[in-house]
Amino acid sequence: MPPAVGPPPPPPAPAPGGGAPGTPPLGVPVSGGEPPVPPRKNGRRALIITLVVVLLLAAGAGAWYLLRPPPVPDPESAAEDLAAALQAGTPADFPLTMETSASPDEQYAAVFEQMVRAVGEDAGTVAVKSVTPFEEGDGGTATATATLAWTWPVAADEAWEYETVAELTYPGPEDGEAGAWEAAWNLGVLAPGLEAGERLVVERTEPVRGDIVTTSGETLVGLTPVHRVGIDKTRPGWDSAAARLGDVLGFDQATTDDIAAQVESAGEKAFINVITIRDNDPEYDFEAAMAIDGVVGIPDEIPLARDRDFARGLLGTVGEATEEIVKESEGTIKAGDMVGLSGVQAAYDEQLRGVPGLAVTIEPAEGGEGGQSREAFTIEKQDGEPVAVSLDPATQLRAQEALAGFGDLASAIVAIKPSTGEVLAAASGPGSEGYSTATVGQYPPGSTFKIATSLAMLRAGTTPDSTLPCTETINVEGRQFQNVPGYPQSAMGDAVPFRTVFANSCNTAFISQHQDISQQQLHDAAAALGLGIEHEVPFGAAAGFGDVPTEASGTEHAASMIGQGQVLATPLAMATVAASVSAGHTVSPWLVEPTGKDAEAAPAGDLTEDEAATLRDLMGGVVEEGSATILQDVSGIVGAKTGTAQFGDGSKAHVWMLAIADDLAAVVFIEEGELGSTTAGPVMHEFLKGS
Repeated sequence: MPPAVGPPPPPPAPAPGGGAPGTPPLGVPVSGGEPPVPPRKNGRRALIITLVVVLLLAAGAGAWYLLRPPPVPDPESAAEDLAAALQAGTPADFPLTMETSASPDEQYAAVFEQMVRAVGEDAGTVAVKSVTPFEEGDGGTATATATLAWTWPVAADEAWEYETVAELTYPGPEDGEAGAWEAAWNLGVLAPGLEAGERLVVERTEPVRGDIVTTSGETLVGLTPVHRVGIDKTRPGWDSAAARLGDVLGFDQATTDDIAAQVESAGEKAFINVITIRDNDPEYDFEAAMAIDGVVGIPDEIPLARDRDFARGLLGTVGEATEEIVKESEGTIKAGDMVGLSGVQAAYDEQLRGVPGLAVTIEPAEGGEGGQSREAFTIEKQDGEPVAVSLDPATQLRAQEALAGFGDLASAIVAIKPSTGEVLAAASGPGSEGYSTATVGQYPPGSTFKIATSLAMLRAGTTPDSTLPCTETINVEGRQFQNVPGYPQSAMGDAVPFRTVFANSCNTAFISQHQDISQQQLHDAAAALGLGIEHEVPFGAAAGFGDVPTEASGTEHAASMIGQGQVLATPLAMATVAASVSAGHTVSPWLVEPTGKDAEAAPAGDLTEDEAATLRDLMGGVVEEGSATILQDVSGIVGAKTGTAQFGDGSKAHVWMLAIADDLAAVVFIEEGELGSTTAGPVMHEFLKGS
């Protein structure tokens, strides 16, 4: 049948997924072929829309970021800056809000003027203790509170510490930029309770200096009424006062001229202190001095000994602190403080001086209208404590009287109580001019050192009955040694008993042993007697115990055998030798009684009682038949030893005498004399006979 004729059939409906008829849905692979590429027009439009939205959001965020106010600055950093400005004394370096036209820097200076003067220019410190978290207000403003910690080192071991509060305000940004924190200015920022028109007043209260007393409590040095006599340039007649005052006080012309020059160069309102005179001092005509136009006397009290010369070099002096003393004190001592300058006064200055008090008060400023005076801080003063010394006033005065005739020569007497080590007297004569020859003057001890040489010989086997050659001279390596002029012929010979050699002090006999006794043995023997060593027990003031070298040879060693060469001793050291012989053990002398571990210190040397007994016997022979027969009528005399030590060109000699009587060991030293027996002997006799 032929095909029907008519219109073509409609196309088949699209397959699901938009594909052509008869094809699989979009994305389903066709077996045996590649998948068709899907249309992309709708996906691209969605991507573009997304990008536009993101860009619009970013632009909005950027605009918000650019237009937002700047953050509030850290208030802690601002508080640190404020503290730094306050510590520097320039609060105006920090932004301040003011309720007055007064200069903050000037107010600061007025408030702390006396405090800065008391503690030093850069001593005070200001630190930030805490800062409260800030609170934001409208328009980007904020507030915070800073607590400041102040420290003023008002004493060496104590500080005035306090806290103040500073209110901080942040006013907000300016022209889009971050602003700065400001502090509300008032005087309460500087000190608690301080108000406008007020300042801090600092007053130092000086302690009463302690006395120097005897071990029984008798005052040796204490506050003594005096007058400071000087010239006041505000008074009529000051220009001629120096010459007239010099005449009245008995000054020499050079001293008077020096005073006149000081007066002339001083300021127009100056007071020039010329001399300090004890009340009722018979040496000066105080009333005549006060009658001179331009001269004034200012009453005062200062630490002085019972008289001008009493143990002056030993007990020491008190005066204004030197620049060096102030510096070394590290804040303990201020310029103008009265301190010990020498002797016991210096050695025990901290104990004697005490601790000053201090009061800080809030007072109306000069010309100001502040409130009532009120206390801000106080340190109570601590008066000085007394120092007890071993000196016996009667023994000390007797020693001074025995030396009174040596006005042109250094001289000394030292007396020790062997049983205890107490120094009963340490007198330096008028020729020492205030220097403590007794305790620090070093000289060759001469034949008194033969006590140490004898101990070395005893330890090496010599006995009092051993014989030695005592010749007129002896030659050692070309140097000739001889005995003192007038040495008795009866005590010379080739075999003289050692006790006779010692009693008459035969130089040549001792030197003859220089090859048998080493320098080290000499040193060790001297140390056993307390000479040439550092004692474990502190003396209580500046003191020396001499020097005996451990090495020497030839003529130096030979000279050491008789206390010359490089051997040196102080009068204190030689008195220690005598005390050790008397006590039967090495004595450590003391002026201020040792306490604690010092009191328990072992003896500094190894002297035995047997050795000491032999030495006492030898020294007894010096009184019986030798160079110290002048002491035979002294009650309780045990023994003695004389010494003569040439110096310079050999034409001059230092002279010595040691003696033991009962529980007393003493030494006399004269800087220059004939012989120990003839110059020092009479002085020792006078001193001991008065005991």
